[in-house]
Amino acid sequence: MYMAEANINIHVLDEVMERTISSVEQSKEKIFDIAENAHKERNHISLELEALKDEIERVITQTDHLEIKARHARQKLANISRSFRQYSESDIREAYEEASQMQIKLSLSRDKELRLRQRRDELERRHRNILQTIEKSENLISQIGLVLNYLQGDLRKVGIALESAQQQQLLGIQIIQAQEEERKRVARDIHDGPAQSMANVTLRSEIVERMLNQNRIDEAKVELRLLKELTRASLVDVRKIIFDLRPMALDDLGLVPTLRKYLEEYHKRHGIHVKLTLLSPERRLQNSIEVAVFRLIQESLNNTAKHAQAKHVEVRLEFKPNEVHSIVTDDGVGFDQSTKAERPQFGIMGMKERVKLLQGKMLIRSKPGKGTSVLFHIPLRIQEKNNNHSNEQTTP
Repeated sequence: MYMAEANINIHVLDEVMERTISSVEQSKEKIFDIAENAHKERNHISLELEALKDEIERVITQTDHLEIKARHARQKLANISRSFRQYSESDIREAYEEASQMQIKLSLSRDKELRLRQRRDELERRHRNILQTIEKSENLISQIGLVLNYLQGDLRKVGIALESAQQQQLLGIQIIQAQEEERKRVARDIHDGPAQSMANVTLRSEIVERMLNQNRIDEAKVELRLLKELTRASLVDVRKIIFDLRPMALDDLGLVPTLRKYLEEYHKRHGIHVKLTLLSPERRLQNSIEVAVFRLIQESLNNTAKHAQAKHVEVRLEFKPNEVHSIVTDDGVGFDQSTKAERPQFGIMGMKERVKLLQGKMLIRSKPGKGTSVLFHIPLRIQEKNNNHSNEQTTP
């Protein structure tokens, strides 16, 4: 009777999950459309603002010229008024009409400048509001993506190992959150780097096109040079993101040369001195092992940059017949391992999961003010059915 009730509950839960997932996916699509439209509106407003600022500058110059002419016309009329007997009636009428026309033109120019400024202020307010809309929609998309991953993953297999469901659910949430944090980081890198640069390239291209149509060749050349520099910087950003996702040198050159290149970039980016020490002759390993060791060292160094406040880091690497050993040691502030962290440590959790899959060992040694050492022992031959070699430890 108990199992039958459990099966019924799972069946009902699956139906609820399917409807929920469908509804969440539709909501995600709608929010994505809102974000896309907001991006287009932002680009349109940016372009209009650029043109409007140019027009305001032109009108201000025109107004300044009209003020000078109006002042001269008034001065001329005043001189004629003081000695009107020396001038003919037509001269007096011409001077009066000239002063009147200049005053009308000046008034119209001032009114136009005021309207343009008001339009500019309105566009700037809309631009700020649209940026807030973009930020909120992208945050919602990220959060909904997390929800979808959760719903489509563990909850669809809720019948598996039902007795340990609570523990599996917690682990699933942690893994998904770690994955989502990584996706969010990559999305942020693309959004803040290449995406912004490409939007700027589009905007500047339209400005250059407008300059060419107005035969402003010299200004267009300046903009084209800026455009070239911007494109080159965007290419650098894209290559950096690609390297972070998957260093292509790892396949071609191997672990040690790729590590040397990464450590050079790490020093430039964070200002932390890094030393690579080989305790044995270097050699090529199985591709999956090289990727795993590289990622473990990379994540350790990322944690050092984020939390350790270190000035020096040493990475030691040793190739043994059946294992590869790695130690990442920093001279940072360290931490008390007996104290539970306030927030989930997704970086360390991801490293432990990776080491566990490779049936290796991971140890963390740290004390306040004494720095931190992270040790990895990765076997080169993995026994798929032998779970005794799957182990990770944290020692004081």
